[in-house]
Amino acid sequence: MNEAHFHLVVNHLPIVGVLIGFLVLIVGYMIKNRHVKNTSLGIFVFSAVASAVAFYSGEGAVDVVKNISGISETLMHTHEEYAELFLTMTLILGGVSVLTAFFEYFESSFVKYGLIMVLLLSITDIVISEYVGTSGGEITHIEIRKDADVIKIESKNHHDDD
Repeated sequence: MNEAHFHLVVNHLPIVGVLIGFLVLIVGYMIKNRHVKNTSLGIFVFSAVASAVAFYSGEGAVDVVKNISGISETLMHTHEEYAELFLTMTLILGGVSVLTAFFEYFESSFVKYGLIMVLLLSITDIVISEYVGTSGGEITHIEIRKDADVIKIESKNHHDDD
């Protein structure tokens, strides 16, 4: 497994993790169960760690793919910018989740405010995750790019000339 392959394996963990953590937190609110809410906090902490692994494995992935024909440095740079933002937000979400877990452990009245903050941060992080995931996919998956129709037409015209 090379560094690009490793990056592809781990980069989905924080994106899916934040979404699952959000859904678990919503269920915890719906059924009014603090244990379910606490589970979401653990998922967010896991997502923060996975986000760091995914981000730092990206450097090695760049080294592997940068010389492949058709790989755009502009797309890689865009993805890296979104990845930095996602990493930052996910680390903040993980940190607030740890703090909220401490509030829960010590039965502090601040738990409800921590959970509200976690909920809001997770929604923000889900939005950012869409950008980081899509921008990463666009690097090698031309079919999901905004200009995919233009690429198809150019490719079809090229094949018609043969």
